[in-house]
Amino acid sequence: MQRINKYLGSAVNGIEVSILVFCVAALGVLLIANVFARTFYQSIYFAEEVSKFLVMLTTFTGVSYGVRKARHIRMGAFLDLMPPKMEKAFIITISLISAIVMAIMAWFSYKYLINAMKMGHMTPALRVPKWTFYVIIPIGFGLASIQYIRTIIKNFTEKDPWQSPDQQSEYDDEQIGGAQV
Repeated sequence: MQRINKYLGSAVNGIEVSILVFCVAALGVLLIANVFARTFYQSIYFAEEVSKFLVMLTTFTGVSYGVRKARHIRMGAFLDLMPPKMEKAFIITISLISAIVMAIMAWFSYKYLINAMKMGHMTPALRVPKWTFYVIIPIGFGLASIQYIRTIIKNFTEKDPWQSPDQQSEYDDEQIGGAQV
């Protein structure tokens, strides 16, 4: 079971990091190209729509990534002062509440997506359905909920408290693409 969890964690990490790197790089290139185009000729007509999509994709992919890597805002100093058993209880409680909230957000954003699909609105420049921009929202919230559930499971199966399924302490070094950060 742990090998499957580790494999799935690695696969999800690879996908999320690839999406985040691509989106940030594409956003930078697009916005810089648009500045030059606007300065010397005319603005790239689809730059605003594509940049909105890239920001949404980065944000909602980053939600799941942040949960899995324990990079969200939390009461770290408060938790550090607690004995390990109390810290673990707080982490489990906070993760349970967060998982429920993320699941509710995923449900309502899914309903919003379905409503947007029924409306049939198109984007002005690219002429693609607007709902295609919203697909990532329920996926991001759903993946974040799953990561919080994985945190709860990790804390029930391990002796020491874990901040996230992949991060025991907020002071652990993070490895990105084989390099220590």
